[in-house]
Amino acid sequence: MTAAMRSNVVSSFTIIKGALIPETYSTFRHWDFALSAAANLLELKRTNHIGAKSANWLRDVVFVIQRRFDPENRDKTLVKLAVEGCDVESWKPLMLWHMTRDEFLVRDFLINWLYTKYKDAAQRLGTNDVVSYLCSLSTKNVEVASRWSDSTSKRVAAGLLKIAADFGLVRGTVAREFSTYHLCEESFIYLLHAMMDELQNAVKVIACPDWRMFLMSPYDVEAELLRLHQFRKLHYQSAGSIVQLELPCESAAEYAKRLVA
Repeated sequence: MTAAMRSNVVSSFTIIKGALIPETYSTFRHWDFALSAAANLLELKRTNHIGAKSANWLRDVVFVIQRRFDPENRDKTLVKLAVEGCDVESWKPLMLWHMTRDEFLVRDFLINWLYTKYKDAAQRLGTNDVVSYLCSLSTKNVEVASRWSDSTSKRVAAGLLKIAADFGLVRGTVAREFSTYHLCEESFIYLLHAMMDELQNAVKVIACPDWRMFLMSPYDVEAELLRLHQFRKLHYQSAGSIVQLELPCESAAEYAKRLVA
């Protein structure tokens, strides 16, 4: 099944396995662009350079990375950043954005549920709260890969909260609380480029729902643009419906080269 065909297909497996940030970074850190994606993953299975604790865990990691990412095309820039040793803390938000091109449920959970709770100043987030959200999936254009038992739904709910915690959006264990999250400057500018690559329109970039994954409203995005404009990191002007946004580079790929130069 291609990424386009499965864009709204929800599978419990990858959610339950978690974010796998260290494993993904290490996999891409050792990536060889002279080989195909399949060959790189076979090499990972052979060498276990991520230090997987068992053969089964290694197999599962390979499956999840294969399911989430397209290193030869859509996600090539993300992989190149890891290969060149991009700082992990700057790389993590980029991984989240890239993985949600395919992980529909993670994206929907973050922008339509978690962000709403954040704006409502929710104090505690528990598994049962997320189970209620999962029940609403039937009202959306979503195809669940297989019918979930109550136990699976709870594991998926816990997995979604754990992914949010791994990316620093929430903290805690049983009862989660919102963290004081801040998207670093390098990550923010990369995401500006990536969204501009897709949307080709500054107004749409500022209003893009993807910013909610980082707990940012359009107002927050504009405030950061004004700050970066003040420090001459980019050019931003807004007058009514007219918005001018000039980014440092022509594309996310070009900006990525600058990040690791």
